[in-house]
Amino acid sequence: MKKGKETKTSVGRKNETIESRWVDVGDQLIHYRASVNPSNNNLPPIILIHGLGVSSRYMIPTARKLAAHRTIYAPDLPGFGRSGKPARPLNITELSDALARWMELLVIDRAVLLANSIGCQIVVDLALRRPELVERLVLTAPTVDSEARTVFRSFLRLLLDVPRERLSLAFIALLDYLQAGLGRTAQTFGYAIQDKIEERLPGVRHPVLVVRGQYDPVVPERWAEEVNRLVPSSQLVVIKGAAHAVNHNSPEQLAQCVLGFLKSEE
Repeated sequence: MKKGKETKTSVGRKNETIESRWVDVGDQLIHYRASVNPSNNNLPPIILIHGLGVSSRYMIPTARKLAAHRTIYAPDLPGFGRSGKPARPLNITELSDALARWMELLVIDRAVLLANSIGCQIVVDLALRRPELVERLVLTAPTVDSEARTVFRSFLRLLLDVPRERLSLAFIALLDYLQAGLGRTAQTFGYAIQDKIEERLPGVRHPVLVVRGQYDPVVPERWAEEVNRLVPSSQLVVIKGAAHAVNHNSPEQLAQCVLGFLKSEE
């Protein structure tokens, strides 16, 4: 496959709104999901960025809800999902660089970035170093809480979240973790803990929506409020009944929040 050339395959059920695609970025293939029938091409697309160890697969519920309103993309970052595996795990900045490179190959000039968990750290890094690529940010369950910056405390919070999520997420996560490899996932976890997002947030100059699930043990209320306070132009929304993976367990509510946030842009 030539660099930048796409291939496409159908995913999911009949009349699916999201399809699977690949693009060659030169040294590896990047898999991503995209709208079958792009909507509102005159508006910036929405790119969904996954969290630790998983892939864009758990973003599909929210992607489906948003696909009727905007063009949607959801990449598997290098090393995860069905994308190519670099020789070593990439840190937050390197994952951000890979995201920027992928956007440029797809000729996505500017986008709304909707991320979950450590995906929020990646898009914040992108907003600071490549601000021209970012229209707005939606930070759902942003990590890492400054008061839980140890492997033990962060991992314990993730374990506490497991019974609060849908059972379907457990199957998705298991498959994705096996595909990524436990070593790669653990190293990426370490990079995320080292990344002090609270020191970066004041530099973000884009409009930001912070979203927290009501029962998210990974992102307590205090931390979500701190993230919201640190960003110059930000608003905080709490989704009732939701846990950490808001994009998977509460897609309808999340989509409504996102569309309301974007309404002023249209």
